[in-house]
Amino acid sequence: MSNATPPVPPLPDQPAAEAARSPQPAAASGPYNSAADPDNTGVPSALRGEVDDISRGFFSALFDVSFRTFITRRLASVFYIVGLVGIAIGFLVYFGIGLINGIRLLEWNVGGGVSLIVATLILVPLVTFLAIVVLRFVIEAVVALIAIAENTERTAQNTKD
Repeated sequence: MSNATPPVPPLPDQPAAEAARSPQPAAASGPYNSAADPDNTGVPSALRGEVDDISRGFFSALFDVSFRTFITRRLASVFYIVGLVGIAIGFLVYFGIGLINGIRLLEWNVGGGVSLIVATLILVPLVTFLAIVVLRFVIEAVVALIAIAENTERTAQNTKD
């Protein structure tokens, strides 16, 4: 056994904290610039190339039977708005029906009417809030899966021999 120490790599020009604070040139950071990422997720907001296929129209991507182009990310905000509208309509219907039935029930059973009104005032907004949270989670999960698929495809394209 020899007492030789292994070679030590050279130290960087600046500490890591200082390097993280300093702006990086575009060539050094590659096509994705994390400093320009508005939501700091690491997923580029403007994808380029065949994965996003910006040059294609929406309908040609919609009828792409090979599923090489994803439209889910393009439609996520539409699905979210439609879901929110549906949840709002459900809230108004159940809230109104609960209050009307509670007021009607006051004539025959005061305790039952008050209970129904209180339950409506508490449960309908709570269930509405939970429905919005679940809708958001589901849409974010689908968008994240699509982003993973796009990033994996780009990685596979960049690692081909």
